[in-house]
Amino acid sequence: MLNKVVPMPRVRAALEATGRASRRQRELPAQVVVYYVIALTLYMSVSYREVLRGLLEGLVWLFGPAARVTVAAKSSISAARTRLGWEPMKVLHDELVKPVAQAATRGAWYRQWRLVSLDGTALAVPDTAANARAFGRPGTSRGASAFPQVRFVSLVESGTHVLFGTALGAYREGEVTLAEEVVPRLEPGMLCLADRNFFSFYLWNQARATGADLLWRGKKNLVLPCEKRLPDGSYLSTIYATPKDRRHQRNGVRVRVIEYALEGVEEAEPIYRLLTTILDHEAAPASELAALYPERWEIETALDELKTHLRGGAHIVLRSKTPDLVRQEFWGFLLAHFAVRGLMHEAALAAGEDPDRLSFTHAVRVIRRKLPQLAAFPPSAVEGVSSGAAGGDPGGASGLQPRPMHPARGQTQDEQLSPPPRELPTCSMLCNRADT
Repeated sequence: MLNKVVPMPRVRAALEATGRASRRQRELPAQVVVYYVIALTLYMSVSYREVLRGLLEGLVWLFGPAARVTVAAKSSISAARTRLGWEPMKVLHDELVKPVAQAATRGAWYRQWRLVSLDGTALAVPDTAANARAFGRPGTSRGASAFPQVRFVSLVESGTHVLFGTALGAYREGEVTLAEEVVPRLEPGMLCLADRNFFSFYLWNQARATGADLLWRGKKNLVLPCEKRLPDGSYLSTIYATPKDRRHQRNGVRVRVIEYALEGVEEAEPIYRLLTTILDHEAAPASELAALYPERWEIETALDELKTHLRGGAHIVLRSKTPDLVRQEFWGFLLAHFAVRGLMHEAALAAGEDPDRLSFTHAVRVIRRKLPQLAAFPPSAVEGVSSGAAGGDPGGASGLQPRPMHPARGQTQDEQLSPPPRELPTCSMLCNRADT
């Protein structure tokens, strides 16, 4: 799974680009630490050393039961993570995490458009002075929150729940501010849905300039006079940057407005207004767009997968106690989510199912169960491992040569993972009808 989503050549390129490649033989080479950071987010409730032990069990699969490796001390793991930094993880995320839906992917398209949504949320991080200074914490009625938090904004591919184009910031930064870094990741052929919190003349134009089409909810106080009524009940109007521009009717942008009510729905607002860049009512009728807008909530489901099912619950915070390692862990977190969702998408295509019908929780359980039997580095690096002792560090994984097991400094006799079965994970494991 990790090899397909985060290939070793891309890892090496990211390390070289950021100046974080290992220059000498180490116990934990930089490219191995990249995979380790991703694995940490798959086992949020497991200790650092136990996660590493689970990854190193993969060497038994490569070299046979006689192979043994040293599990580095916690201090060595922390030093390796510090050497790696967060920049390679962000580079990998930005280069690799993209929409994956194909023409056959169910639920990913509206007519010819790929459906995506825009939204943001926050994650709690450990309560240290450094994290509090770097990220801040939300206020409460009795002072401040128990934990500092980071805020991030993402796009999500509605049909596959792949989060992409993510921008990370401090809690004190607003979602609209972070969204300015995100909307440039839109592309022609996409239809982006967003809540009224994100609407502004500037952000609308920034998103529209990418060539993507937009379907955003408008704020109540937005002035949208009807300039031309269309046969489907929608109408054309013009938005302006300032009231002065509106008075002089200059620098305006034409939009199409769809107004509708939700009858028989408790606590529904009297009127809902959507703005879209699709001016042709025949290309996208108003009734279809109004029915399509609730697809925006798919991003809420994706964020819940990330914060609850992958992280392990609302009571679990990220592990890292320094801002740089928080950022590193966060990008590893998103890469892990992308890896899980990519595997689920493959399973859905193979079974002819909508990815929404597959259980994210079940997929995570399958991967956690099978990961210990796979190598900490992809099989494409096996040759580099077997020949690494000859000199240099050709594959960057020579620190993982088989050697007699002996305790590392300060190592206690932790419980080891039991030897995994030889069965490899397959798409069919994720398509068990009892778990959909």
